[in-house]
Amino acid sequence: MGIIVVEICDSNLIHTVDVEGLLESEYPEVAVITNSCLSFCGMCALRPYAIVNGKKIFGQTAEECLSKIKDRIELELALYKL
Repeated sequence: MGIIVVEICDSNLIHTVDVEGLLESEYPEVAVITNSCLSFCGMCALRPYAIVNGKKIFGQTAEECLSKIKDRIELELALYKL
């Protein structure tokens, strides 16, 4: 398991891209966890989102959200490199 946890919901619009495959191959420190529900009712149907180490990340498209997730991962990793 990684030092950075990315949580996504099964019903989330972000599933149009292979989040798990892309992130875990690019960042060995990341663990992507897919849950049946993250208890943010209705948010999954509105726009793509994920939770990165407890922080909600949103995007208008799956690609934009993935880009923002990667930015957050880079920020989290920078904290470990100090």
